[in-house]
Order: sequence, then C-alpha cells, then structure tokens
Amino acid sequence: MANDPHAALVRRHSPAAVQNSDDQRHDVTKGIHAHGDANPAAESAHAHTSKRHAWLEHLVPGIERITVKYHAGNFVALRDPTKPPGSTTMFESMPIYARIGMHLLFYGKEQRKLLEGGKLENMLREQSLKQGAIYDSPESAHSIPSFVETYKINTAELLEPDLSKYRTFNEFFYRKLKPGARPVQNTDPNAFCSAADSRLTVYQTIEEAQKFWIKGDEFNLSTLLHGPSTSHTHHTTEAPEATPPFTIEPAGASLALFRLAPADYHRFHSPVSGTILHGPVDVPGTYYTVNPQAVTEVDFDVFTANRRSVLYIREDTTAKLVAFVAIGALLVGGIGWSKAKGDRVERAEELGWFAYGGSTVVVVFSDNIIKFDEDLRANSEKSLETYLKVGESLGVVP
Repeated sequence: MANDPHAALVRRHSPAAVQNSDDQRHDVTKGIHAHGDANPAAESAHAHTSKRHAWLEHLVPGIERITVKYHAGNFVALRDPTKPPGSTTMFESMPIYARIGMHLLFYGKEQRKLLEGGKLENMLREQSLKQGAIYDSPESAHSIPSFVETYKINTAELLEPDLSKYRTFNEFFYRKLKPGARPVQNTDPNAFCSAADSRLTVYQTIEEAQKFWIKGDEFNLSTLLHGPSTSHTHHTTEAPEATPPFTIEPAGASLALFRLAPADYHRFHSPVSGTILHGPVDVPGTYYTVNPQAVTEVDFDVFTANRRSVLYIREDTTAKLVAFVAIGALLVGGIGWSKAKGDRVERAEELGWFAYGGSTVVVVFSDNIIKFDEDLRANSEKSLETYLKVGESLGVVP
C-alpha cells in the first residue's frame, strides 16, 4: 500500500479536494461538493470544473467524461397527492466524491484490480477517516457558510441558526432542528413515519427488494444484520454467532431504505414507537458509495460490505421486532447513537446521527408489521426513490 501509485495519489490529493488553495479553502464548491455540469450549453463552466479537479484525471483518467455520460445523478420523485405517483420528479446531480467511487468501482481493468485486491477499500476507509478528522478541526468551521449557500439549507429551522456558534464543520453537519420542525404526519397509533430526511425506496418482501433494487449477489438479510462483511478487506473476520440473541427472519420481512445526501439533516429518527431490546451492534466494513447505481450492481452488495450498526426495537402495536440499520458510506467516518438498550422511543424521536458524508438507513420490519403507502410502493417498483422528511407517512399496520 505504501508504494502503490493510486494510493499515493489519493493520499496526496484528497485533502486538496476539500481545501484546494488558501484562496479557495472555504468554498466547498471548489472541492468534493462540485457537481460538474452535464449540460453542453454550460461548456465553459464545465471546463473550469475539470481544470479545478485536474488531480482526479491523474487518479482516474476520463472521470468527468464517463460520469457525465453514465452516472451524473439520479431522478427522485416528489410526493404530490393530486397527481399519480412518480409524476413529479427532480434531478439530483452527484457530488464529485461519489463520482470517484462510482468510477473506481465500475469502470476499467485497472480500477477493477483495485477493487478485487482490496486496495480500493483500504483507500476509501483511510480517506473516510481522514476526512472525518479534517471536519472535526476548528478550521473546518469556515466552510459552513459556503456549504449552506451551495445546498440552500434552511437555517431558520435549526435549533442553533447562528452559523458562527458551530465549532467545527461536523457539528453543523449533524446539526439539530427546532422542536416541531419535523412533525408526525399521520398521528394514527397504527401508523409509521419516515426515519430520515432522505430518498426512500420500500419493499414489502426481500424478494421484491432483490428484484427491483438490491441486485447484489451477496445480499441476504442475515448478513446485513449480523455480518460478516462481504467487503474484500473484511471477508476473513470472525463469523457471526450461529444463533444471535435477536434477529429477523427473511420470510415476510419488509425493507425501507433511506438514502441521505450530503445536504440533508443527518440525524435519524425512529419510524416506530417501542422499546429498544438490543444494540447497537457494530458490524465492521468499508465505505463504498450508497448511490443507487452502486446499489443496483449485481457483482457485489454495498449494504453488506459497508460498516454498519444495528439496533433492535420491539414495536408497540404488534410486539414484533424492527431492526434499525445505520450504514456508513463514502466519506462517512462516524455513526452515533442517542439511545441505548432498555430505552423507550416514540415515533419520530431521535435515535442517532451520521458524521460527515452521505449515508443510508435500512429499516427491517418483521412479517406482517407494515403495509407501505401505495405511492411509495409504486415508485419503488419503478426503481424510483421518493423524497421524504422525518415524520412523513411511511405506512400502517395491516
């Protein structure tokens, strides 16, 4: 690893992706949050972005051309009860750091060699942890105003709206909101709510999820909940318990997948009311991107390869188990929990947070707990994510 030229390039240039120069170091659009421009009419702006990220061309030749052609971003459905599901959508471009991961994972013989040999995973883990340290530094707080402007974050809903009060970038990244900023939409005691501000897909069965969304050959529910990680650098870790104290059987189990983007509020909340019976249990892994194009690849499964932490909740109405799985992703160095074993939790109550990066929550419901809302199912069957905020309706007890 020490003499690997790809690793050397990543180590040398990744900090520069955040702070490219003394003049630009506080402008996040000059670094990993640059999205490029897939619009030919904006050729000059795109050329400027390419020059700004010349270091990426050394790491992955042709990255801008290929990502614009194949994986520039994703369409996301917006809920509109007056129109058929999926009628209203928005396009979200992909930040440059996710493009690096996508390109390294899926394009070119040399990049595939990195993946197969585990070198890529080591680099992603190293850079994820390093990036977390950078954004825990006092200097990183100067990037907050640019981040807010770039992603048009609504500071009026923040518990602390004064940006100067955040001591580090990470403190802002897992910021808290004012009480009442995310109310429960459906107050029926038999209803469930969104666990995060995120892009959501839902599946009534594991089979549905594997048909429409999770295409990884290595995915299965037991591995997701208990390990071992399916990543190349963790495949030799100790096997999980033969009979874990808590688990969810795949027969009849339902899945809700909440994908958070960098601009999102990064605290996650309980979709159910109940009691925490077990966890959090950490499952080691790497930090692949959880962008949809990665999730729908057939050669491997990012959910069972990535680092994750699992909490088990006994849901009040049915007395059955719900597993809450917080999954780290590219450039996510930390998962924190606000609750612990034995705690009582209410719908939409905070459970924890992600430190800097994009990330995902997978909620696994035991059989016959939830019937997902029809619009969410319809969009998911078209492999279309739906944008939801914490507290919005997810489904009801059947």
